[in-house]
Parts: sequence; C-alpha cells; structure tokens
Amino acid sequence: MLSILVCHSYFLRLDQKQIARAKPYPPLATLQLVSLLREAGHQVSFFDAMLAEGIDEYDRLLESDAPQLVLFYEDNFNFLSKMCLATMRRAACDMIGSARRAGARIIAAGPDVSDAPGPYLRAGADLALVGEGLSTLLEVLPRLDSKLDTDSDNLVRGLSGIASISSGKVVKASGTKGLALAQDAGLAAWDLVDMDRYRAVWMKAHGYFSLNMAASRGCSFRCTWCSKPIWGNQYLQRNPLEVAAEMAHLKRAFNPDHIWFADDIFGFRVDWVTQFASAVRAADALVPFTIQTRADLISERMALALRDAGCKEAWIGAESGSQKVLDAMNKGTTVAEILTARDRLKRVGIRVGFFIQLGYLDEQVEDILATRDLLATARPDEIGVSVSYPLPGTKFYELVKAQMRAKTHWHESNDLDMMFQGTYTSDFYRAVRNLLHDQVSLQTADVPLPPEHERATDAIERRWQELLRNELKYRSSDQKSASIA
Repeated sequence: MLSILVCHSYFLRLDQKQIARAKPYPPLATLQLVSLLREAGHQVSFFDAMLAEGIDEYDRLLESDAPQLVLFYEDNFNFLSKMCLATMRRAACDMIGSARRAGARIIAAGPDVSDAPGPYLRAGADLALVGEGLSTLLEVLPRLDSKLDTDSDNLVRGLSGIASISSGKVVKASGTKGLALAQDAGLAAWDLVDMDRYRAVWMKAHGYFSLNMAASRGCSFRCTWCSKPIWGNQYLQRNPLEVAAEMAHLKRAFNPDHIWFADDIFGFRVDWVTQFASAVRAADALVPFTIQTRADLISERMALALRDAGCKEAWIGAESGSQKVLDAMNKGTTVAEILTARDRLKRVGIRVGFFIQLGYLDEQVEDILATRDLLATARPDEIGVSVSYPLPGTKFYELVKAQMRAKTHWHESNDLDMMFQGTYTSDFYRAVRNLLHDQVSLQTADVPLPPEHERATDAIERRWQELLRNELKYRSSDQKSASIA
C-alpha cells in the first residue's frame, strides 16, 4: 500500500490577527481523512502546519519519511481556508514545490483548490480534487498504488471531480459521476495531534483548553455571499448518538474545558438537538460548547434544548441591522428574528455573538446606523466584524467581479480591505468596525461609575459624529461622482 504524507498549509504564525487571538484548533477535516486512509490500509504520516514554526518542519518530515504521495487536504471546517488568505496559498505552493523536489506524487484538495486549482497545479501538484473529494480520492489511490509513475491523463481517465494540467492548460476531468459524498468520515486521528502544544497556547492565553468537533457538513441556505465549494447546498447531519460518543471520547482522552462546533449551522432541527442532549448526558460526555446558528432557527424549544445539551455560547450571522441589506443578501432572516433569538438565548443563559458584515452592495450610511442601533438594542455579548468578501462561485462574486481590483485575496485575516468598488473606502469600514467593537465593549463591561460610563459613551458618540461629518470624503470615487451629479 502507498506511503502517504497528509498535510495542510494553514500556518498560524502567518496570520497576525489569529496569533493574537490565540485560539488554534487541529485541522479536523484533515484528521478525518487520515483515519479514512488508515482504514484503507495505507501507511500514513501527518504534518500539522497550525502551530509549526515554518515550512522547515515540513521539509524535515518529508526527508525522513520519504512518502510516495503527499496529499494536501485543507481543513474544510476552517472558514479561513475558505477565504484563501494569500499567505496560506503561498505556503501551500512552497510546500508542493518541496514535495515535487523530493520525488513524491502530489494531490491537493480544499476550498481554494476547488475554486482555483491552477496555482496549485502549476506549483507542481499532479491532481487537484474538486469539492470534498473523498470518494474520488478513494478511486485514484488504487491507480497510484498499482503504478506510481502513471501519467496524469491515465490517472484521471473516467473520473469526475478532478482538475489537472493537460497540454499546458488546466482541465477538469469528465467521466462517470463519483460515489456519493461520505456523510461521516469517522473519528478523526486525534492520536497524531500534539495536544500538549495546543493546550499550552490555550492555557497561556485564555486559562482553558478548547477542542473542535463537527456534527454536520454544509448548509442548505443560499446567502448570496456564502461560498460552498466543498459541499454545495447539501446539509449532511450525523447521528446525534455518534456525535455524543465522539464528545465522550474527547472528554476522556484529552479533558478539554470547551468544545467548538465548527458546523456552519449546528443542530438545525430541535428534535436532533434534544436527542443529542439526552445522549450526551447518558454518556457522561457533557462539555461546555460554542456553536454557529441562524436567528430563525432559535425557537423557545431550541434555546432550551441547546442549554440542556451544554451550549454556553451561540454565534448568529446577524450581518446587518438593515432589512434592506439582509434582503439583498438573500439572508432569509429579519431584524425582528435576530432580536428575538438574542432574547431567547439570553433567557436560558447562553451567551450570544453576532457576526456583522459591512460594505454589502448599495449599503448606505443609514444602513450602517441601523446596524449600530441593532447592537444597542440586542446588546450581544460579543461581535465579529468583517467587510463583504467576494468569493468565487457565489452570486455576490458575479455581481461585483467587474469592479474587482488587482487584489483578489486578503493577505491576512485582519486585512479588512474592500476588493470591489463599494459605497465607501476600506478606511471608512475600519473606522466603523472600531466604533462597533468599542460600543459593544462598553455595553458588556462591568458596570462602571456613572460619570465614567457617560464620558465613554460621549467619546464614542463624538467619534461617530466626526465620521459622519466626513462621510462624503470616504465614499468611493464612483459614489462621489454620483453624489455630485
């Protein structure tokens, strides 16, 4: 059987914002793949870039293991992999180059690989898997196992879901449809993770240790800006008993203080969450956890079921306080539902975070002020603020691609740079982000003395007024022209 080095290219050290945040998680989808390959009988080694000092660690492993195949499988549950930060793409291409020089065959897979296989293939990858790629990969490996030096054309013959270079051009192989997506890749290869290294980072920065899980894959909703290169619009949900059993395993093996569920939407149906809550308690597997969800899914029953299962924090894609913007995004939720969801979760003791998105098409200053008002009314415990990011394959990307500038990817996750001609410049949105964060920090701070609170509130209001007075100078060039006309 093949000797395979499985790796990914998300180096925490290349993203200053995430270094400061200090919340690293092992690459879940990558580790699930390792388990799948082990079960198939392959000799598998693993390189985890997350906490590595640099590519030198990878090069040393490549030299010592001398694998026949190097398989780059990015963590599909890491939203930063979906965004494809420029630093991470460069790291992946450098790693592919090292594997090529070592004489290994190379397969690449992941969100960015699916959207843009060209850079990876030109860096030296033999094949690029499009989408999740597990079923297609399981058809490719026997071909490599029987003849390692088979050329790419023969390797992909009759298969779909693969991109390769033929006659100097990137082509997607056509052929019979691959097997159905594997709904459950099984227990991840947690034994290969340097847990002490992860635990040390978490304990030093936060005083507790968190691990990651996923109870589902994909999302069936169709927000215009959300890229789905891996699972499309499918929502594949695991059996709640299996998820509870995995949580029990993590609790007994590694004793985490907290679990982060990386699902796009956790639970979805209240009956599933209720079954999960019962299974967790029956297995003595209760660990406090954080989820992502939607406002329109938080019924009173759902809030109670989440509490009973151990949920301590829920992040909602609020996006905007303007119904006009939410409708333009095809979000499918209302401002009223956001407020109701916040209230229901708060009443059962679950902390709430809001994801806020600035700069969507035709967002005007009144829409931004509506978002400010939403935060003042809902009073979330925490927020994350970004600007609209055009990802290939989305309706939003198609709407703005004619306005796209030379920069097509953020360098790091703290970039917050507009990549299309929005209403305002990047500097304006950065100023709004800072004001919104300061507003929420003041709202959630331990109650200060009244004079101090009043002074802090007045200071934020003065900054808002100054920004609004100068609003015109922050408008994009075409927006300025429209205002003058």
